[in-house]
Amino acid sequence: MTFEELPQRHILRTRVHLTNYVDAGERILQAIRNNQSGYVAIANVHMVMTGYWNNEFQQIINNALLTTPDGMPLVWGLKLFGLQEASRVYGPDLTLHCCTIATRENMPVYFYGSRPETLDKLRQNLLEKFPELNIVGMVAPPFRALSAEEENLEIENIIQSGAKLVFVGLGCPKQEFWMAKHTDKLTAVLLGVGAAFDFHAGTVSQAPRWMMSLGLEWFYRLLQEPRRLWKRYVVNNMAFVVLFLIQFVRVRLRST
Repeated sequence: MTFEELPQRHILRTRVHLTNYVDAGERILQAIRNNQSGYVAIANVHMVMTGYWNNEFQQIINNALLTTPDGMPLVWGLKLFGLQEASRVYGPDLTLHCCTIATRENMPVYFYGSRPETLDKLRQNLLEKFPELNIVGMVAPPFRALSAEEENLEIENIIQSGAKLVFVGLGCPKQEFWMAKHTDKLTAVLLGVGAAFDFHAGTVSQAPRWMMSLGLEWFYRLLQEPRRLWKRYVVNNMAFVVLFLIQFVRVRLRST
């Protein structure tokens, strides 16, 4: 069971895999059993557009072991490009699915990112759901650039913890840059889960499921934090629609 054998399509410049929660979880587990290092990108429109404008970041996304379609527009894109069985693999739900696997396998897990108070609530909530979850570390790094010494110490702490699955909640694109920089130093699989820490800690509310299914989660979050998120969602979403339509027309013309 390898990641390379998964069907995939490029949405703009981002490679997105056809997968689901069970498939993704089993492949992550197999990678851990094989002592394979690497990271998982959980892609939405924001990530796709960040990669579109930034070649270095684009390469990081496309070097991931697995890139899941977190946003509904990516699911629709996969379907339009022939992968009709495509379904959403949503970061917060994948987090819980992987915690289920980690509990079953007694796999040590580590959480890196967010704020100390958020991590305290996250620990409490996760252990209510998964009393046997083996959490070997939770670290909220400072909101500034770390020195080389500080970075090395944090990586050494993760190594010493014995963690095999590291959830990284630094937000896109910071978490992807962090994972790409450090993955070769860790014998673990890293998951960039974005806002999942806040959602499962209960510090940020999630959109209703009906809004998610319609691809309107962005609008819900925009209403919550308009000043911080307006550019990400309004500008990026409009650019994505235009660029994807151009890509779709080109693909159709080539196939006729």
